[in-house]
Amino acid sequence: MIKKALATVTLLAAAAASGAHAKDFTVGLSWNAMDNQLPVKWQEYMQSEAKRQGTEAGVNFKWIINVADANPARQAANIEDLINQNVDLIVARAEDASAIGASIRAAKAANIPFMTFDRESATTKPTAHVGGDSYDQGKTTAEAFVALLKEKGVHGKCIELQGSLTDVNALNRSKAWHEVTDKSGVIETLQSVPTEWNPDLFRSGTVNALRAHPDANCMFIASDFALPAVQSALEGAGKWAKRGEPNHVWLATQDVFPEAVKAMSEGYVDVGTTYDAYAHAKEAIRVAILIAKGEKIDCPDNVCLAKGRLATQENIGTLENLWSRPAN
Repeated sequence: MIKKALATVTLLAAAAASGAHAKDFTVGLSWNAMDNQLPVKWQEYMQSEAKRQGTEAGVNFKWIINVADANPARQAANIEDLINQNVDLIVARAEDASAIGASIRAAKAANIPFMTFDRESATTKPTAHVGGDSYDQGKTTAEAFVALLKEKGVHGKCIELQGSLTDVNALNRSKAWHEVTDKSGVIETLQSVPTEWNPDLFRSGTVNALRAHPDANCMFIASDFALPAVQSALEGAGKWAKRGEPNHVWLATQDVFPEAVKAMSEGYVDVGTTYDAYAHAKEAIRVAILIAKGEKIDCPDNVCLAKGRLATQENIGTLENLWSRPAN
């Protein structure tokens, strides 16, 4: 008992000592907008990971947070405020990928490290970038989809709904999809339809593609935020059906937004790879700690990409820290 008590005292003393020497590190977090649950969850996960990882690393995170309400000029002013407050690191999700360059340059002039988050700068290179690995996202989904259709004995005749062709994430997903499926012998892509991330084009593109290819039995959807628009088109064609029903169209999606969580749980969407808010936040804090400690950022070209997780009808109810699952 005496040894156990002494061990407990030793551990408590070590923890106290660690806390006493923790380095205060103030992060200025600049959101372009907080108009849906994704940035809300990003922020929640960042703060929880900062506490967890920061305690282990001896870094005491403090936060100054502002929101630009989708206004690039306001975001620039918000970041200027953070610079004037002499924060230790600025983390920004850019409203405008070009305009954010001026803020990065201003931070550099003040010797403040700058991390772009989720959206890369199109002009000035920041200290680091953290985001999602959109190529791996498409590859993971395509490989799982090929395996699923092969297992079910289905020859896939797919319609691809692309995102905006000026968006690198959309291009990466499409590239990965074709690299996997074109040589699979299981899936052929009948038509690729650009949507400009416009839900109306997701719907009209599906309607027109189904008319042109009535034998289509599967789809690859570049982002399932627009799943309701696709659902509407499939319903109009009598092809919105659960797996196992005669008119089921096999669906592979990207991001696993709330709309897809529901549809996958109910048996309509077959596979998807998450745009993983938890993984992004975890990586952002890991990189922030490297910056706080003055250590080298250990990612190629200082671009740190977090991979998503494969979601299926079988595991959608059990994936941990899935931001898009409705709270019970």
